[in-house]
Amino acid sequence: MAPAASTHEVLGSTVTMPVEIRHARCFVAGFTADSDAVARAIESSGNGAATPRPLRIRPGRTMCMIVFVDYVDGDLGPYNEFGVCFLVEDPSRPPASRIRALRSLIGGDARALIHRLPVDGDFTLAAGRGIWGFPKTLAEFDTDHDSPTRHGRVVADDQLIVDLTVRPGIRVPDNTKDAVLNAYSQLDGVLRVTPWKLTSTAGTRTRIGGAELVLGDHPIAEELRSLKLGRHALMTSSVDRLTMTFEDPTVLG
Repeated sequence: MAPAASTHEVLGSTVTMPVEIRHARCFVAGFTADSDAVARAIESSGNGAATPRPLRIRPGRTMCMIVFVDYVDGDLGPYNEFGVCFLVEDPSRPPASRIRALRSLIGGDARALIHRLPVDGDFTLAAGRGIWGFPKTLAEFDTDHDSPTRHGRVVADDQLIVDLTVRPGIRVPDNTKDAVLNAYSQLDGVLRVTPWKLTSTAGTRTRIGGAELVLGDHPIAEELRSLKLGRHALMTSSVDRLTMTFEDPTVLG
């Protein structure tokens, strides 16, 4: 007999796990960043104990992913999301060699730490913080996921965080094979890891470079400046349609 699904109460509604996202679309730009600066940013949000290490793809450099997501149909309702994510290593394992780090990056199986996560919905804000410990905050969005050139602008407290433009890439085959990613989050000094299953992707385009990033004057923008991002994106991607599920998190410390 299968175990009963876990549930969570969020703003008077019951959320049953796993949470399903039936239709979302996104675009992302990946920039190299200073590994030591990223490590300091991670430690500033942690509890000083087992915090994930930046995945070093070459000496002194790691990856910072800047992503806009439009959740069209899902269990948490429709909303927009902006994320600042770092590629990291499992803190319980020895540091990866450069070769293993590059294999993780190319193979798409590197772990990610969700460092900043503005959204534009109260329900997803409460669910994200209460269930998974995702560092969600409220913001205002102006996005274009329909044009060949994707564009996203996010503002909080009347201050620009980022303005990102992603140019079209080369079409890659659709994917219907499940892929489980492990997403770390840190909130109020608690480290969690959440299994995040991608069940399908369609309309994916990717390329080397292809991004224009403008940083504003919001504290998140200032933090991004402190990471010494590369002048040009290492890669960009866009996805017209993806489906995924989020499981319950595991508290690590």
